Amino acid sequence: MADAPPFGPAHGFGLYIHWPYCTRICPYCDFNVYAAKDRDNGPLNAALLADLDRHADLLAGHPALGSVYLGGGTPSLMAPADIAALIETAEQRFGLEADAEITLEANPVDISRAALDGWRTAGVTRLSLGIQSLEDEALNFLGRDHDAAMAKQSVAEALTVFDNLSVDLIYARPGQPRASWKSELTEALSLGAPHLSLYELTIEERTAFGQRARRGELVPMDDDDQADLYELTQEVCEARGLPAYEVSNHAASKQYQSRHNMTYWRGGDWIGIGPGAHGRLTLEGTRIATHAAARPADYQLSAQTPLKPASFSGLSPLDNARELIALGLRADAGFDLERIRQVTGSEVDLATLKSFIETGLIRQNGSTVSLTREGRLLADRIAAELSP
Repeated sequence: MADAPPFGPAHGFGLYIHWPYCTRICPYCDFNVYAAKDRDNGPLNAALLADLDRHADLLAGHPALGSVYLGGGTPSLMAPADIAALIETAEQRFGLEADAEITLEANPVDISRAALDGWRTAGVTRLSLGIQSLEDEALNFLGRDHDAAMAKQSVAEALTVFDNLSVDLIYARPGQPRASWKSELTEALSLGAPHLSLYELTIEERTAFGQRARRGELVPMDDDDQADLYELTQEVCEARGLPAYEVSNHAASKQYQSRHNMTYWRGGDWIGIGPGAHGRLTLEGTRIATHAAARPADYQLSAQTPLKPASFSGLSPLDNARELIALGLRADAGFDLERIRQVTGSEVDLATLKSFIETGLIRQNGSTVSLTREGRLLADRIAAELSP
């Protein structure tokens, strides 16, 4: 991509759709979510379709979408017909590449043969299943509404319809023993999903876990123990043929890597629709950040207003460079030094880069810079110190 612009749709073009409702709010969740209750989803569905239309009017020159990602929240609570309407409208207004990846996040309790067939018929090609743990005690601690048996059964059922299946797990829970995590991870790998997203538990301030931590009722795992479990995770996954291609993501082969997330990590463009959704768009050579209204009622109102380029503030060259470095370093592909020069007209901190290479935290191949396995443990710090 030597002749491509340093950011924008030449590096990927996707659509993120945020569905904000959940049957229950997990105590670790810091996303923009709300209790589903007995809501009438009609107004939100109409707003999502209207938002697609107004983005299409704004982005007439963009290419076809390479990916669509329905996240949340719990988008598996949506009716398949409503999912189909979103995918059909996206195809009509933007076009979908022939091999477009269309992902739906789902919870185990929503898995049934009828639901799986309905999602496939709607156009979904990839399922991301939030099982989070294979231990009943841990699932109770994490506030989940399924047990380990249901988690395993949901993976087995999903694989009968979706070959491209990702499974989420949360580890580094307070007091979690190394041997316990190794056993749980080994069992998860044996379930047969070709993609695993493995996240260390983060205690966010605004969550129920954050409140418990402030009261001293919950003590997060210390950094050294987390690092030990991270290293163990890499060893176990590599031995089973699912190496990491990003800090927290593992795939059996390139075909199962998340194409949508690669758009984020490569500095591509993506449309963000739905309450609280973020996006990155390139308009007339300027990269802009979009952020939808967070409250569903506010979002539904705002979706009726046309988008105007003049209403957006462009990201600065420094902001763009820092984002390209921070996101690029997350994936094995890394980032391109030449792109940083294109964006800012200056170099990364070359002395710091040399130091990280010498200490084995970074590798450099031509103008491409990426993290070693050891470097992934310090990804945020390395990105901050390299940034102009």
